[in-house]
Amino acid sequence: MTASAHPSGHGDPVHGDSQDADFRDADFQDRDSPDERLPPPGPVLSAQTWREIVHLLANMPVGVAGFVCVAVFIYASTALSFTLIGLPLLAVTLRGTRTLGRFERARARALLRVRVEEPSPLRAREEGFLAWLWAQLKDSVAWRHVLYFFVRLPWGWLSFGVTLPALFVAWPALPWLARGLTNVDRALVRALLSPSDELERRIAELESGRGSVADTAAADLRRIERDLHDGAQARLVTLAMDLGLAKEKLPHDPHTAAHMVNEAHDEVKLALQELRNLARGIHPAILTDRGLAPALTALATHCTADVT
Repeated sequence: MTASAHPSGHGDPVHGDSQDADFRDADFQDRDSPDERLPPPGPVLSAQTWREIVHLLANMPVGVAGFVCVAVFIYASTALSFTLIGLPLLAVTLRGTRTLGRFERARARALLRVRVEEPSPLRAREEGFLAWLWAQLKDSVAWRHVLYFFVRLPWGWLSFGVTLPALFVAWPALPWLARGLTNVDRALVRALLSPSDELERRIAELESGRGSVADTAAADLRRIERDLHDGAQARLVTLAMDLGLAKEKLPHDPHTAAHMVNEAHDEVKLALQELRNLARGIHPAILTDRGLAPALTALATHCTADVT
């Protein structure tokens, strides 16, 4: 009954299929996979097919604009490479290709549903202009972006020249044609605009590890400073004062002076013990000699709280 009320290929089914495609696209947007699973092309132009057509038609103007920007600055910087501004101009050009690449990745995410991570920001290992210049010139990500825009120009013209006539003379086959052409675009984006996975992952791990190590080292230094100030340093200051008083009393009251020297001797022993405990906390000898388990056991024996 329902099928007879709506003939295939006319009226509401087209609208319904478009809505279903929109719902599928919204559902795919919430998935955690790097690329969204696209609905298969069908005889009815879905929302995803229209996005692919828009992308293919925009390939020509985007390709021309990107190629002109990159080619002009690359040519100018190469021609001026024997002057003082040649290499800096090339470095600025390479940095600009990262911005153009960010735009292309956003376009691919919006229209092709391709999830490509952003490359890590480029940082020079040392301070100074020369270090910055060298880091820009050897940026492999930027050079792959340059290659992308050189390849984009002929492919943009080709995809535009195929898609535009197909809208009028081959529209029944347009969903499959658009999917095939945009698969080439997806491959270009993944190959030339994506970060170097292993290198980027390694850089992220090193940056995270460096931050953790720096925070741990700073916390250890603050703990050592606090222990020295509140423990051994305070005890040594008291010891110096007691010895000064004993020295003053020695000519007049040798017995009291001797008693104070004995107390100072006990203070020295306590100060030495605190310094040993502090050194043991920095790197316990038992940790090197016997391993982690005995070191934790020894630490627990000096803990005032109950340890189970």
